[in-house]
Amino acid sequence: MKLHKQSSRRDEELPNSQPYSPKTLKYPNRSLPRSINYLLKEQRLLFILVGILIGSTFFIIQPSLSHLSTSSEPHSSIPRSYNALNHESLSTLSSYNDKDFSFRVNGGTGRVPVGVGRKRMRIVVTGGAGFVGSHLVDKLIKRGDDVIVIDNFFTGRKENVKHHFGNPRFELIRHDVVEPILLEVDQIYHLACPASPVHYKYNPVKTIKTNVMGTLNMLGLAKRIGAKFLLTSTSEVYGDPLEHPQKETYWGHVNPIGVRSCYDEGKRTAETLTMDYYRGANVEVRIARIFNTYGPRMCLDDGRVVSNFVAQAIRKQPMTVYGDGKQTRSFQFVSDLVDGLVALMEGEHIGPFNLGNPGEFTMLELAGVVKEVIDPSATIEFKANTADDPHKRKPDISKAKELLNWEPKISLQEGLPLMVNDFRNRILNEDEGKGN
Repeated sequence: MKLHKQSSRRDEELPNSQPYSPKTLKYPNRSLPRSINYLLKEQRLLFILVGILIGSTFFIIQPSLSHLSTSSEPHSSIPRSYNALNHESLSTLSSYNDKDFSFRVNGGTGRVPVGVGRKRMRIVVTGGAGFVGSHLVDKLIKRGDDVIVIDNFFTGRKENVKHHFGNPRFELIRHDVVEPILLEVDQIYHLACPASPVHYKYNPVKTIKTNVMGTLNMLGLAKRIGAKFLLTSTSEVYGDPLEHPQKETYWGHVNPIGVRSCYDEGKRTAETLTMDYYRGANVEVRIARIFNTYGPRMCLDDGRVVSNFVAQAIRKQPMTVYGDGKQTRSFQFVSDLVDGLVALMEGEHIGPFNLGNPGEFTMLELAGVVKEVIDPSATIEFKANTADDPHKRKPDISKAKELLNWEPKISLQEGLPLMVNDFRNRILNEDEGKGN
């Protein structure tokens, strides 16, 4: 009761007291919104209008300035060194119209103008330090591509590619394709595998692992990075053929448990893997079946008939003929093969394609050609034939002629002297040894 009376008495004592109010604001005018009030103060609106005017003036004047610069005399801005261009060259350059420069724009396709180079590709070549691989590398480097060579040097040699050392577009990696590798490339030429009987029989388990695991790893790489893949298979997939000449539709006559099976069946499995990756993983693939090939950089003592005959004739040794010498082979020069591989990779057809020379020679006929080129006094020594040696081998290349516009150009009589010169230099070189 006392507290209530005190509070009422205090109210009676301050009947006219004003309620508390904060300090008077500097801008008492609250009739306009705060944002507009902000613009009106300190001439901010004037500065905004001036900025808009300056910007508009720039965008109005700029197109007319660029028009004046293009209509000015062209020779005024050309360096003196360009004055060597004659009037005819300038008129040729100016003759191109808009349709000549219709590049791919927004998904459209067009014609590439004359003088504009092809896209530089980044290409890996497995087995690129070997006989065929090194010649393929030469062609790819020459046309302007970046090339990565993968080789474990089981049959390949650094000497085959040493002329590219120091070239910024060339790379050499010592690696076995049985183990995976990660790279970023546009194309994969898969050549890695020992191809001569002496080498693939030396370690048959390693040979079939290279054919199967190596191909599997390279196909996996192609799948991951979207690269185009080319498999170099072999005419050995036909085995000892019952069809002559051999077409790509022939399924072969192969001994699956023979001493050559590690190579024959290994390549057949590699073809199977390649087609399965094409059907199941949409990898863009190509398959080449290579027939007997010869040329510079072949191994001196790899057991193949051409290199055997040439090396033996140069060393004044009897040329070894196995069996009666009536078995036949077809021999293509390495540059023809390389042209065929590139045509296949750049083409639109999967294959398989036979790549070989349809010219057919018996072993005795080949020995006769070698004698003519190297030493007419060379002799022949007959030995027992090896197991599972095919009696006939001749490619039907009508498919490659039609779809790839490819056929071999160099005959045995033209190509053999080129190989002989290379072999003679290497045999006489101390670093090559004496072939023992």
